[in-house]
Amino acid sequence: MSKLKYALYTGCTAKESTPELLKSTLAVAKALDIELVQLDEASCCGASHLQDFDDFLSLTLNARNICYAEKLGLTMVTICNTCQLNSSMTKERLDSDEKLKTKVNQKLNEVGLEYKGNVEVKHFLYALIDDIGIEEIAKRVKRPLKELNIAPFYGCHNIRPSELHKKNNGGENPYVPDSLERLIDAIGGNAIDYEHKNKCCGFHVELQAPKTANRLSGDAMLDAIDNNADVVVTPCPLCHLRLDVQQHNISKEVGRDVDMPILHLPQMLGLALGIDPDELGLQHNVSEINFL
Repeated sequence: MSKLKYALYTGCTAKESTPELLKSTLAVAKALDIELVQLDEASCCGASHLQDFDDFLSLTLNARNICYAEKLGLTMVTICNTCQLNSSMTKERLDSDEKLKTKVNQKLNEVGLEYKGNVEVKHFLYALIDDIGIEEIAKRVKRPLKELNIAPFYGCHNIRPSELHKKNNGGENPYVPDSLERLIDAIGGNAIDYEHKNKCCGFHVELQAPKTANRLSGDAMLDAIDNNADVVVTPCPLCHLRLDVQQHNISKEVGRDVDMPILHLPQMLGLALGIDPDELGLQHNVSEINFL
């Protein structure tokens, strides 16, 4: 198998609020012989908030980020669901509207860039499945997670809207997603099924409506707990922040103790690949990891 190479768009959160995500992504990539070129010039995707205030600025900002991957001639991989949404949404709109693309490029020309639309934008989750492959990942497992009941939590932005993401995630069904379950099976874990695995975590309403955010997170956490989960895994750092950091407030809102380890996707894979927990940044997770 030839070595895979991608342009890595880290987004903001993986470098600031959840550095363990970037650390574990790089460690897993190394273990799987994947080369990641970080797009250090790239900036925030707008986090689905800038889009509400200035649509054109958002398009230009995200097109600029994609331009750096285009200059390398590499598929751009993301490690945040919201970054994936905004990047792929920008690509879809510009690739299907020549006038809008021209307008954005007029602005990008001021910084010497031109959006061409000739590279793919893909979440790391689907790069692993599509390009490495489930069978190859299973071959690399050194420590099967056979004693763990793992609850996959997809969140919103990586599976919805489905008509946008189907080009980049193999057409995964947003109502019955299974990519995380397939990875969990490949590394020897026990994937649990529960109703809230594809629901919203509440992150994007946290500041405006914290009670609602805690209720949304709480519904998902309790559903996982009641289905005998030992740990939750998510491909989104924003979902991770909400489910990991806010467990005290979630417990108060739902009236039950919520105490559950939350893993980033590459942390879960890294454990199965035999990578040292410190190299995966597990010491930075707020909820205690007590199954190592």
